[in-house]
Amino acid sequence: MSDIVTPSAENVSLLERIRLGEVLARDCPSREILNHVCSRWGVLVLVVLLGGMHRFSELRRKIGGVSEKMLSQTLQSLEQDGFVDRKALPVVPPHVEYTLTPMGREVALQVDGLTTWIEQNLARILEARQARMPETLDQS
Repeated sequence: MSDIVTPSAENVSLLERIRLGEVLARDCPSREILNHVCSRWGVLVLVVLLGGMHRFSELRRKIGGVSEKMLSQTLQSLEQDGFVDRKALPVVPPHVEYTLTPMGREVALQVDGLTTWIEQNLARILEARQARMPETLDQS
């Protein structure tokens, strides 16, 4: 018989529940973090930074379609969550470098697995999408 106690709603404090995260709960803070990590631009920033340090302009060039504003907001969110380090160098013109933190590398590897799976299965996904699209009616 095991002496391990499994937490239940009755014996877990609010603080412990917040620490564990309950992503399905409406007010769980993990939802905001999940949104930062799994947003279109968050995923792509994390995947690019797996390759090492990048400057803002390099990130913008590599991530097609991202605006300067969205890239800036995404980097700020990921930095606040502890996933990205920002290093401003004292040079003219300003030079800022972005790298993953150790925790950022952990989450980036998870996201990279998902993006790799999607890319490897893209043909199947597109076929399934096409098969489920309603036939367009000829309105001419």
